[in-house]
Amino acid sequence: MALGRWLDRWGTYAPDRTALVDAHSGRRWTYEALAFRVRKLAGAIATRWGIGPGDRVAVLAHNTPETLELLFACARLGAILVPINFRLASAEVAYVLGDAEPKVLFYGPECRELAWQALALQPGAQPVPFVADREEEAYADVLASGREGACREVDLDDPLLILYTSGTTGRPKGAILTHGTLTSNAVNTQVGWGLRHEDVTLTHTPFFHTGGLNVLTTPLFHIGGTVVLQRSFEAAEALDLVARERCTVLFAVPTMFQMMAEADAFADADLSSVRFFITGGAPCPVPLILLYDTRGIVFKQGYGLTEAGPNCFTLDARDAVRKAGTVGFPNMHVEVRIVDDEGRDVARGDIGELLIRGPHVFPGYWRNEAATRAALREGWLHTGDLVCQDDEGYTRIVDRKKDMYISGGENVYPAEVERVLLNHPAVREVAVVGVPDAKWGEVGRAYVAFEPEAAVTAADLDAWLSGQLARYKTPRSYVFPAALPRTATGKVHKPGLVRLDADVHTLERARTRA
Repeated sequence: MALGRWLDRWGTYAPDRTALVDAHSGRRWTYEALAFRVRKLAGAIATRWGIGPGDRVAVLAHNTPETLELLFACARLGAILVPINFRLASAEVAYVLGDAEPKVLFYGPECRELAWQALALQPGAQPVPFVADREEEAYADVLASGREGACREVDLDDPLLILYTSGTTGRPKGAILTHGTLTSNAVNTQVGWGLRHEDVTLTHTPFFHTGGLNVLTTPLFHIGGTVVLQRSFEAAEALDLVARERCTVLFAVPTMFQMMAEADAFADADLSSVRFFITGGAPCPVPLILLYDTRGIVFKQGYGLTEAGPNCFTLDARDAVRKAGTVGFPNMHVEVRIVDDEGRDVARGDIGELLIRGPHVFPGYWRNEAATRAALREGWLHTGDLVCQDDEGYTRIVDRKKDMYISGGENVYPAEVERVLLNHPAVREVAVVGVPDAKWGEVGRAYVAFEPEAAVTAADLDAWLSGQLARYKTPRSYVFPAALPRTATGKVHKPGLVRLDADVHTLERARTRA
């Protein structure tokens, strides 16, 4: 059944059950009330802007109930929701708008300036604020004008979401998620993690990220659970909300769990309602697992990616310490292979690329046939991740086949950063890699060779990047060699960059003092 009918069904099964809590405003909605609002909203945007099958509706905002209402309204109409990363620079947002071509752009008050800057660069979408800030009608006006409309017949193969991920060529790619892939991910999550209709989760991961919408939010709406919405992550507030709303399950990347553990409120926080925590996006350190164990909290760990759910593997809580560093086993409706460069299955214990197949796998990238062909071959998704299985069959993520690194749970593709740095008039060549970081897991390091007689500092490069890239993509350290090592074919030899690190620590200390 397509997502457009989920809320109606639970509005019938359990009309008074709490579906959604907005921590920012204190508002609460039952399934019956939320389903009613979504029906009105669907009618309003269909009438006002002619939104129908295949049309795109964009959102640029921190986590809000309105975004979830738009998701389900689009689902009723056969339309496609495009949540945009609010951490991007205006030029990056403009690129997404030009690629997706939404009819409407809804934006939150914290993103007003960014939205209008992007629209100045890429006009076309009708801007609508969630909170009135100009003469234009706001979201509440649109909703109030709507009449309840019937749910269109939507096929499970019809697209519902486009989630943009950083592209290895330096441009974002829009991963298409259908009604069917989202439904299959919900089923995999419920079976793999043992979700219940009485479960309550705290959602703080941003909705432009698959972790915000699809790790627990949509699976819990599918099973009739409760979603508590945090506008953006703040550790002390998260601990308070877990206690106050009696949350039973919570997803976060290890960095966030570390921030919660370091918060002053952690020692006295009431975590008695929690059944388990879920972590992914990066390996969870064993000391962190053991610290939460002293509070009676167990971790389930997993692996996934935007293009496949994302919930593909689960490491059960009983193995959290014994098998730390692995991601466990594939979820119920997930098929996997581990292959060498020729596509042959490797022996257990050998390293190969992880391939995934199943109804949760996406159909491709928006308007990008070349990227789709590269990712999907003979029915299998080529993840680009190198893995191996131990003698008990547990899967371990060894490395990433591509250069992408993960910083605080966010994917960063060096080619995107390199492209912007190379536009600097003094930069001759550049290579960016991920290096270990105690707080964020990995951060960027840029190796930059300048034109002769150029006088450029790390601070100058930071200033150059600040208006063009999201802050989390900006390198935290720089090395300035005379030239970069290259292979015989002229490509930058990234393994050889480590020999150039002699000056990086002095540079980092100087930047810290600054």
